[in-house]
Amino acid sequence: MNQAEIKRKRTESVLRELIPEALGTLDDSRINTLVVTEVVCSRGRYDAKVYLEPGELDEQEQEEALRRLRKVAGYLKTYVKESEGWFKAPNFTFEFDDELERIGRIDKLFEKIEKEIGHES
Repeated sequence: MNQAEIKRKRTESVLRELIPEALGTLDDSRINTLVVTEVVCSRGRYDAKVYLEPGELDEQEQEEALRRLRKVAGYLKTYVKESEGWFKAPNFTFEFDDELERIGRIDKLFEKIEKEIGHES
């Protein structure tokens, strides 16, 4: 791992902690409790994709949350810059992470296969 990759990973780690902290300071209960699952920065650390856990939100609520997050992205940038003393912060894009849902479906498939194999023996 070279120096640039180490810096990018460090930035991602810091953002994973600061973004939920910043969201928690907001008065909007629809977004201040969202859980950040991952942050992926671009090579130059100009952009960061923030993955969120959908929790119990349906598709319409997720869209509304993403709309609200886009509105507060400037505040989040300022919060991160001031917290870390950075000259600039990356531009944030938000996306709900469906990986946990996929893992759950795969686990159910394995359980089903295990039951079918168990009945055949």
